[in-house]
Amino acid sequence: MLSQIKEITLLNLLNLPSRLGSSSVIIVGIAGVVAVLVGLLSMATGFTKALESAGKPDRAIIMRDGTTSEMNGSLTVDQRAIISAMEGVVVGSGELYVVVDLRKIGTDIDANVVVRGVEQDSFAVRPEIQIVAGRNFEPGRSEVVVGVQAVQQFSGLQIGDEVPVRDQTWLVVGHFDAGGSAYGSEIWADLAGVQAAFRRGGFATTMRVQMESVDAVTALDDRLQADPRFDLTARSEADHYAAQAEARATLINSFGQAVGVIMAIGAVFAALNTMYSAVSARTVEIATLRALGFGSAPVVFSVMIEAITLALLGGLLGGGLVWLAFDGYSASTLNNASFSQVAFDFAVTPDLLQMGVTWALVLGIVGGAFPAIRAARLPITTALRGE
Repeated sequence: MLSQIKEITLLNLLNLPSRLGSSSVIIVGIAGVVAVLVGLLSMATGFTKALESAGKPDRAIIMRDGTTSEMNGSLTVDQRAIISAMEGVVVGSGELYVVVDLRKIGTDIDANVVVRGVEQDSFAVRPEIQIVAGRNFEPGRSEVVVGVQAVQQFSGLQIGDEVPVRDQTWLVVGHFDAGGSAYGSEIWADLAGVQAAFRRGGFATTMRVQMESVDAVTALDDRLQADPRFDLTARSEADHYAAQAEARATLINSFGQAVGVIMAIGAVFAALNTMYSAVSARTVEIATLRALGFGSAPVVFSVMIEAITLALLGGLLGGGLVWLAFDGYSASTLNNASFSQVAFDFAVTPDLLQMGVTWALVLGIVGGAFPAIRAARLPITTALRGE
């Protein structure tokens, strides 16, 4: 039987060029399904990666108890000083999280962009932040540095441009790289200057602290909860950003899978129609093989292998196209948790490509099964008459 499967399958595959038009329907249809599905899911993957890569498990964010937004909070200078001196804290920095409206490049759309007022210790807390063009801002001056991903998405952020902040304009003096994390979507400026521009006095909305260890984050939170001077909570950055990423990524994944299922139904019907046509065109050929002693099972397997081969080609084509077109492509979307835009790069990962090829193979199996069974059940005498 294996020898018969091999012979019939080889015959079918060698004849594919003569059926290029009908075969391409399966390939293109399944390629479209895989491309759309992997493309949408790569958006969710890139968004999640941008947020989660911003968080470190041994780095804590201190916020007002009960809130999940960095915009809602109030830490005084004295509170920040006390926290910086607590056991387990290596270095800490108060931060003020606000937003400004900037125009997206090539559009008439304004979007919220984060302006983060920071102290110089913020760069020690986040050593991954590196100035890659120009220089860092000088404390006490109306200067800003901008993440490279924000530069790609929003207009007026080149070095030498002036950014409107409330009733002032601040000079862009440098660009920084944040290693692909969400910080690359932000504008950073001196904390005191942002406090003055937004009339926040000496208050900060959050505080970032580098801890001695992951366990020290939990210990810090316990101390804050037990101290009546504070209405604050500490959590690891990794947990904070993972929670923010979950809702948006779930929405994108659900939408992508729904679209993929709808397109997959169409691709299955296209595969069924194509394979039925291919079987119908080879009715006499199949009947002749069976009359010569070839069994029904080899016929079924050969038709299935042909359908799976075409589906695999479609899956590889769709995955390859979306990888070439979208991997590393920069985009931005609203982060509902922070009411601001997050710039990120689409991430077409090996896992997504593997999932796309798996979908293609499943579609090929479903699309080839019924035509294969019909070919095997067709009476030999009827098939030889071409009926």
